[in-house]
Amino acid sequence: MSDFKERIAAELTAARNRSMAYTDAEDDLLVRQHSPLMSPLVWDLAHVGNYEELWVLRQVGGITPLRPEIDDLYDAFKHPRADRPSLPILEPVEARRYIEGVRGRVLDVLDTVDPHDPDPLRRYGFVFGLVIQHEHQHDETMLATLQLSGRPDLVRDGDLPPGGPPGSGEVFVPAGPFMMGTDTQPWAYDNERPAHRLDLPGYWIDRLPVGNRAYADFIEDGGYDDPRWWAPDGLRWLQRSRAFAPLFWTRDGDTWWRTRFGRTEPVPMDEPVQHVCWYEADAYARWAGRRLPTEAEWEKACGWDAEAGRARTYPWGEDTPGPGTANLGHRAARPAPLGAFPSGASPCGAEQMIGDVWEWTGSWFLPHPGFRSFPYREYSEVFFGSRYRVLRGGSWASDPSVVRTTFRNWDRPERRQIFSGFRCARSASPEHSSEHSPRRSPGRSARRSPERPAEHPPERG
Repeated sequence: MSDFKERIAAELTAARNRSMAYTDAEDDLLVRQHSPLMSPLVWDLAHVGNYEELWVLRQVGGITPLRPEIDDLYDAFKHPRADRPSLPILEPVEARRYIEGVRGRVLDVLDTVDPHDPDPLRRYGFVFGLVIQHEHQHDETMLATLQLSGRPDLVRDGDLPPGGPPGSGEVFVPAGPFMMGTDTQPWAYDNERPAHRLDLPGYWIDRLPVGNRAYADFIEDGGYDDPRWWAPDGLRWLQRSRAFAPLFWTRDGDTWWRTRFGRTEPVPMDEPVQHVCWYEADAYARWAGRRLPTEAEWEKACGWDAEAGRARTYPWGEDTPGPGTANLGHRAARPAPLGAFPSGASPCGAEQMIGDVWEWTGSWFLPHPGFRSFPYREYSEVFFGSRYRVLRGGSWASDPSVVRTTFRNWDRPERRQIFSGFRCARSASPEHSSEHSPRRSPGRSARRSPERPAEHPPERG
């Protein structure tokens, strides 16, 4: 087997090992629905196998369907997550047997693939990248489900580097053009394509994600009780949800606590805040006299190398993520301390843009100019519009296969069971077009009256 095929086989195995680890539990945990927002774990397990069968075995391999009668059960667009426990889905033992049978045949198809095949599904192993990324995305979804279930054996503290000195609160991104999206990444999804030129004015963006300590200051100052900081839709969400802090936070006296996979512990104030929805991120930014970065601003700050005139695959360059550059792949079941990865900084000096927490942006999920669906509309196209907000950068639970600077995630603005956080930005005034200025502390003097805008989690297959 060539190096190309060996690498794909290894990545297929890594994704499957992860899926099996998250479903190595009593049947009751796997078949139960822990939240109407999430599927039973056993549904996700069989779904990744069915997706693999549909795309690799049938579309590329031309193999007769193994279990055509289950296609409807595992079609994510036919059955909302809340309804899936009532479906006649495969039991855990049968689901494991099914996905094992699919995988054996998938490796046979891999032997027939030529990376230079003109078929776009075969070329560079695209279809295998499709199923590898898809499985890792469901693995992260399963982790979110397991967090809701309180399964304690998934708590990994990991060997994360310590946080760094506070340093500059924000970095400046000069005005000018950059190339957004990609035409060169062989496994990039359709929504990342095509690359296109954008010209942005100068702006400031936080060097680091917003941390728990800063977010606690927002709470202490009555951020959840002051309607000035909430957009109309956000205020309605706040009234319905009765939220008072990030999901999984509780308070005892002067101490904030969080529950992490069934373990209750003090909230580490030096970590990025996570489990906040878009409305919470937007309210915090208003309170701090800031705003959320647009998706284009986020991508430019993450990967654009103005000196070289090109976009980087990762903030630090072309080397694949490692333990010194980002916190990924469930290395630890938590974000790393703020400032833990200075060697992972982007050209503009922003840090921790990859891994730790997905970062909400101010943008709706819309197509790039010249977008074309491939290989199916339901991965991206059906989600475009003013229903889903874009998240970027990946989390501690994301696999490195989905954390390139162009990768786009999206979710409803009220969702916070996902591993989501944010950083803030602000537009540059003309006199600050080429110099840095210190960030104001998010206290009373930094605030201003906000300008209010006008007025089920997505699944990728």
